[in-house]
Amino acid sequence: MTVTDYSVLSKVEPERSLLESLKKNSGRNSYGRITVRHKGGAQRRKYRVIDFKRNKLGMDAEVMTLEYDPNRSAFIALIQYEDGEKRYIIAPDGLNVGDKVRSGSDADIKPGNAL
Repeated sequence: MTVTDYSVLSKVEPERSLLESLKKNSGRNSYGRITVRHKGGAQRRKYRVIDFKRNKLGMDAEVMTLEYDPNRSAFIALIQYEDGEKRYIIAPDGLNVGDKVRSGSDADIKPGNAL
């Protein structure tokens, strides 16, 4: 049995500029009629905007925090590029706070880098 270790997560609030509201349907269609029963009433969540493209090529970024994401089963990492821009990425196993990550063809093969 595998147990998730939450002690590596940072106890800070999520980056507000990377949060969006999630609209709940509660099992209703576009007319407002209930089409799926027993839906609704869950915890209100904010969506964390994840950078899947990693299109800042050749620029180093530092891992600022590792955070919990209620919308997925993986943890996310807040990274800050050299120019000050912050983005969330999916945190691979072995990524720690303070690590440097890079994307592009010149990136080394290590956790967090994207080729």
